[in-house]
Amino acid sequence: MTSTHLASRMGTNNPRLIALDRTELDICDSPRVIEFVARLRPDVLINCAALTNVDGCESDQEGAFAINADGPWNLGKACKTCEALLVHLSTDFVFNGQSDRPYRVEEPPNPLSIYGESKWRGELAIRKSGCRHLIVRTSWLFGHHGRNFVEAILKKAEAGEDLRVVNDQVGRPTSTIDLTEGLLRLLESSTEGTFHFANQGQCTSFEFAVKIVSTSEFKVIIEPITSAELVRPAKRPAYSMLDLSAYESKTGHHLRQWTDALRQYLRERKGRRTHELNPSRLQMNSTAKSGVELDRNSTGLFQREN
Repeated sequence: MTSTHLASRMGTNNPRLIALDRTELDICDSPRVIEFVARLRPDVLINCAALTNVDGCESDQEGAFAINADGPWNLGKACKTCEALLVHLSTDFVFNGQSDRPYRVEEPPNPLSIYGESKWRGELAIRKSGCRHLIVRTSWLFGHHGRNFVEAILKKAEAGEDLRVVNDQVGRPTSTIDLTEGLLRLLESSTEGTFHFANQGQCTSFEFAVKIVSTSEFKVIIEPITSAELVRPAKRPAYSMLDLSAYESKTGHHLRQWTDALRQYLRERKGRRTHELNPSRLQMNSTAKSGVELDRNSTGLFQREN
C-alpha cells in the first residue's frame, strides 16, 4: 500500500525515482542487492518490503525472518558501501502491549509474535550494518492499494454479513497517504534514527469497525468480542499506541485524527468505485485485458503484497 503512494507522490516531483518490485530485486538475494545498489548508488533507498501476514508468519517462520530480518540486513550492508540513507518501515507489533501509555521510541521492544520478532530483528540488523538509516514504526495501516482492515470490514458489510470484532486491542489507525507525507517530511528534515508515525487518536478494533460501517452507511450488526474468543495463531498486543512526539517535534507537523483520515479514504474509495463502474470504462477494459493484467501485477519500491 505505502509503496504505491510513495511512487506516485515522489514520482510527481522527482524524475530520478526508481521504483522496483520483488521480481526486479529480491531483497533476500544478498549478492544481487549489493551489486545492484553499488551500481545504482542511490542517495536514499526506501524499503517497503515485508511479510505482513501476522498469522501466516507463525507457520512460515523461515519466510518471515528471511524477508523481515535478513532482507533489511542485506539492504543495510549495501547502503553502507555507498553511504546511502536506508528508510525502513517497522511496526507497533515490536511491543508487547502491556504499557499503560503510548510507547516512546526509546522504550525496549518485546514482541509477542513471529511477525513482531522478525520486524524487530530487521531493525537490529539495520543498526548493526552501520548504514545511515531512518526507521519509522507505524500501526494499523489502511490505504487504497492492498489488503487492510478497512477493506476487510467493508467486504463483509457490503455482503450484508454481521461482524464480530475484538474490543480489547487498542491502537492508532494510520492512513498510507499520511504516512507517505510523513516520510517525505522526515526526509526533508535530513534526520536519521527511529521515529513513530500514526494518525492522532485511539480506538479499539471494534470501535474502528463501527466507524467504518457507520460512515459508509451500512446497516449490519457488529458484535464486540474479546481476543480470547477469536482464536488466532499469533498473539496481538492489547495496547500498541505509539507516542508521536518525536516525529512532531522534529517536523513541526501535527498529525490529523484517524477519523478524518478514514473519512477521506472512504470518500476517495467511493469515487474510485464509481469511476470503475462507468459503462464506457467497463467496455474499454473488456477489450484491453493485457493492460488490466499489467495494472494488477504492478507494485513499487520493493513492496511485497500478502
